[in-house]
Amino acid sequence: MPDGTPYNARFGDRYRSEDGGLDQATHVFLGGCGLPAAWADTPQWRILETGFGFGLNFLVTWAAWKADPQRTRLLHFVSVEAFPVSREDLLQSLPADEPLRALGLQLAEQWWGLLPGVHRLSFEGGQVLLTLYIGQAQTMLRKQQITADSVYLDGFSPQLNPELWDEDAMKNIARHCRRGTQLATWCVAGSVRQALKTQGFEVKKVPGTPPKRHNLQASYNPAWEPRHRTDGLPAPVKQPGHCLVLGAGLAGAAAAASLARRGWQVTVLDSAAQPAAGASGLPAGLFCPHVSSDDSVLSRLSRSGVRTTLQTLQQLSTAQKLQPGEDWAHGGVLEHNLNQPAHLPPQWLKTDSAEHGWGLQWSQPATAQHLQAAHLPDDSHALWHAQAGWVRPARLVRALMQSPLIQWQGNADAAKLQRDEVSGQWQVLNQQGQSIAQADMLVVALGPASTTLLQASGMNAGRWELQAIRGQVSMADHTAQTQAAMPPFPVNGHGNLVPDFPGDTPASPHQWIMGSTFERDVTELPPSPADQQAAHAGNGEKLAALLPACRQALQSFFDAPQQPEKRPETWSRVRCAAYDRLPLTGPAGEVADDLPGLWMLTGLGSRGLTLSMLCGELLAARLHGEPLPLDAKLAQSLGTQRLWSRVTRDA
Repeated sequence: MPDGTPYNARFGDRYRSEDGGLDQATHVFLGGCGLPAAWADTPQWRILETGFGFGLNFLVTWAAWKADPQRTRLLHFVSVEAFPVSREDLLQSLPADEPLRALGLQLAEQWWGLLPGVHRLSFEGGQVLLTLYIGQAQTMLRKQQITADSVYLDGFSPQLNPELWDEDAMKNIARHCRRGTQLATWCVAGSVRQALKTQGFEVKKVPGTPPKRHNLQASYNPAWEPRHRTDGLPAPVKQPGHCLVLGAGLAGAAAAASLARRGWQVTVLDSAAQPAAGASGLPAGLFCPHVSSDDSVLSRLSRSGVRTTLQTLQQLSTAQKLQPGEDWAHGGVLEHNLNQPAHLPPQWLKTDSAEHGWGLQWSQPATAQHLQAAHLPDDSHALWHAQAGWVRPARLVRALMQSPLIQWQGNADAAKLQRDEVSGQWQVLNQQGQSIAQADMLVVALGPASTTLLQASGMNAGRWELQAIRGQVSMADHTAQTQAAMPPFPVNGHGNLVPDFPGDTPASPHQWIMGSTFERDVTELPPSPADQQAAHAGNGEKLAALLPACRQALQSFFDAPQQPEKRPETWSRVRCAAYDRLPLTGPAGEVADDLPGLWMLTGLGSRGLTLSMLCGELLAARLHGEPLPLDAKLAQSLGTQRLWSRVTRDA
């Protein structure tokens, strides 16, 4: 940036005009698409941009949204970028305009870990959502699913970057438009105008923003009926209504919060007297990315999940619903691999292909200092996950439900579901067959009890293949000796340890927790004394391998006298997992018009803190026809429809 104007050496061109690009962003793109007037009082507005650059178009659009009293409830800004700039360059290029600069600083805070794929950044308490497609525009737009209300056609000129402006590119853009979608660009090249017309756009040249004589505006109005991929999902809802959520754990709270942000009146029902009475009542747990050398589905899902969880925790803390250090901490997690090293994807470590070190901002080999702090030998196989931490799940659940649009209804034992065919409403019946609640939509998030309820309601629950898994953890208050022996960060591997978190009472100021057992198809609660003794022994063995020094410091706990009255109790609950160990999020029906309004969010297994917030956002996005918060193919791996295809495949 020799003259202060951001410059791209790869394409040999400036990112924006010498005047800073504000006029172009405001008049060519925002004004050219009729914004902000076009989004007035709408439930959502979806903008698609080609070429994010330094994000000026996004910042200007965000600022216009903030200043508009009739702004859309939810602003989606989706942008494609093949070569994201570094965070340092982003900061150096911030606009001089103070309001825009303040927004740019917020953008920079989330500008990390931008590996190829889809990344969801969240602002304004989740009401401004920036979805970045990192990769070549042609490839990313073919793979992803979005219906845009406005299109910002931007990028380096057709001479320098022809693939962004040719006929195939315009065909890709048209795939993501509805009738009436407005498109704006500074480029008036004849080939671009013709390509747009061929794809069904009505195109016109308008007076330009200096130094341009003309700009281009277009409206999608093809002579044929536009068709969009639906993947067999129900048609998007037009307006939010009233929704019942069954289950007040992480899954139910995540669904309720995501729907409430979109304007739904949500009633959360649970058989317990308080939220998070089941597995989500775990005293403390971890959110952490999974790493594999081939960057597997689980690895990519976990990164999307961790990013969403972190954003949620930070937003709830800003709203003073959670307290950092007391309810959660983003301090990193050490992964100790006992048998063999966990291999990072090779491309992360290649300087010629790991531009800006995006992968290593997620996970990297543990340093000698990390190993020393954990009292591990220097030759230990370990990774350091910077984007990870611990949470008190019950407090997160309660914070998510602190919305004026969410109503809590405890001691509500759902025995059966039925749909009134006249009103179209779902009813929840108790054991006596009486209706205890009804609404337009219903989300089942009951964990292991989900299949029982579906079966009692005459639905084919056997297809869900949910497996109950009992988990027991060992935990206790710290003594001065045990606290001194703990590492300053959580450690996972075969089991996991949260070494220090605040207790619920002044009598328990600091506690540790180790676990968990993984007891398939076991649902007995509380566990028998023999089962608890076996669980403590198993957790102690895991800790001895994971962190030998900690196990030694906790000898008095794990080797306590075996008299029942002196034996410490485990904390135990039952969670559930699907056959492929991935959550299930989507409509309950096998086809789009089957069981309308009934959706599922369950099967979080042992990754509730990592994946629940992402699943809540995915459910809401599918329901409303929004841009998805993650890669479309990854979203399919979480969808309920994979069950039906598996049944067909196995038949």
